[in-house]
Amino acid sequence: IEGHDRDELTWFCSAGPGVLTRYASGDYQVSLRLRRHDAKSQQFDLGLLRKPKNDTAVSNEHETWVRLIDNVATLQIRFFDSRLNTWVQRWTDTVTLPRLIKVVIGRTDAKVPTEIIVPLARMPL
Repeated sequence: IEGHDRDELTWFCSAGPGVLTRYASGDYQVSLRLRRHDAKSQQFDLGLLRKPKNDTAVSNEHETWVRLIDNVATLQIRFFDSRLNTWVQRWTDTVTLPRLIKVVIGRTDAKVPTEIIVPLARMPL
């Protein structure tokens, strides 16, 4: 945002929980990301940007924004690579999913950021 790197999580799915609607048809590209509340605001919101998977339009007329959390200051997304036994900033492997995804959300009205770890596969004990 404004020349800085932006953490964003993107996935492809059909109608259902991944798009936050069951009434959609076709496949979608969905991105979890920060977006300015409005053009003049310094406030950011966390939400989902949805657009049809095969949309080749130059404009954003087919995109929809679903705001999830208002007033977000920071968003950090990390992926656990079990092969390296460490968290990595970027996941580029299109064949294997990461074992875990860590999402850290910092809000301007909270002293400590909220950390969420989502398991995508079972972890051995």
